[in-house]
Amino acid sequence: MQTITHTIFRHPIILVFLFSLLGACSSEEQSQSAETATATPSVPTTTLYALEGARIISGDGSGPIESGTIVVDNGLIIGVGASGTVDVPASAERVDVSGTTLMPMMVDTHVHLSTTREALIQDLRNRVTFGVSAAMSLGMDGDDAILAMREEEVPGVARFFSAGRGITRNEPGRTEVPHWVNTPAEARAAVQAEAARGVDIIKIWVDDRNGQYEKMTPELYGAVIDEAHQNGIRVTAHIFNLSDAKGLLEAGIDSFAHGVRDMDVDSEFVAMVQARPDTVLVPNMPYRGEPTDYSWLEGLVSADQLQQLQSQEANPQAFEAWAIQARNLYKLNLAGVTIVLGTDGNTPYAAHVEIEDMVIAGMTTMQAIVAATSAGAEFLGMDDTGTLAAGMRADFIVLEANPLEDITNTRMIRDVYLAGERVER
Repeated sequence: MQTITHTIFRHPIILVFLFSLLGACSSEEQSQSAETATATPSVPTTTLYALEGARIISGDGSGPIESGTIVVDNGLIIGVGASGTVDVPASAERVDVSGTTLMPMMVDTHVHLSTTREALIQDLRNRVTFGVSAAMSLGMDGDDAILAMREEEVPGVARFFSAGRGITRNEPGRTEVPHWVNTPAEARAAVQAEAARGVDIIKIWVDDRNGQYEKMTPELYGAVIDEAHQNGIRVTAHIFNLSDAKGLLEAGIDSFAHGVRDMDVDSEFVAMVQARPDTVLVPNMPYRGEPTDYSWLEGLVSADQLQQLQSQEANPQAFEAWAIQARNLYKLNLAGVTIVLGTDGNTPYAAHVEIEDMVIAGMTTMQAIVAATSAGAEFLGMDDTGTLAAGMRADFIVLEANPLEDITNTRMIRDVYLAGERVER
């Protein structure tokens, strides 16, 4: 895929044909996989168990173990490797999962979750249903009680991270939650307020929303970044324009919450990002503008919602906007930039759409899986999940088919295990 992407992105007609073909192939492969899937195996009835015979994708980028064993004890992985090489305690319950693929649960680093307690818990539970173990809400959490929920351990729900209240210029009529700042002093005060709340990251919006609002100036976002770094907090930026992305890099931004969307990035920008190897990109690919098969959501979303998704029509303008970001993602991935998965909005299944977009844009299936698992976990500061290795939390998905062959196979979830416990879906 990578060898052809650079060329075909210059030819929209070829792209439309290729992506239509890819969609058709993915649908056919999913159908065939569903028909040949083995019967649902028994599941562990104890907290010490071994799942045996599965293909294991560790999430760290290393090659898969084609027939492996993973041993779990009280929510932690205590052994993983090729079958026959792993020490399985005599008291462990052994479960045959031959024919399946195990991979880490995914991590979504850019969402906007509900802001009331019960709705937020439901959002986080819904994400586990689709194999997402953690999510970070960016900039709309004004309630201290909501932030406090990050410390709670609720069974069966994803872990919660938050940027608290984001920072932007005045945007009357659009949102009242973020800090509105118009001077460097106000920008620093906003950072200090969020630092006092213990947020996980500072979120800024550097965008005029198609000319509707004043944009944060270099003076303002420079003050935010400097103050945040003095307080030991990273900053992530919502962006649209290439010129702003360059200015933010010069100011020391830590991550981009979107890719550049107004034009193709140039060699200067690529070099700037490469010179700052700790910079992280969350592409947040938009709607691709192509009709897509969402039948895999049957039974997991309402019939009305599924019908609406299935009735989407081709949108050339949306496709062109997607293609700009796809080309930019391809270039930055090729340049070795750290990429992690984020979906924006509040759609619990969106991680599976985003990871497919990453691959269509030119990332390998393994690169996309790493972006969605270990790289995302590292970005959120979680050192106990994101890979399948001894000592890590047993957060993993059991799939009916191999996502390395077709990335849409991440949707073929047989089981989800969160902290070692199988979750009812």
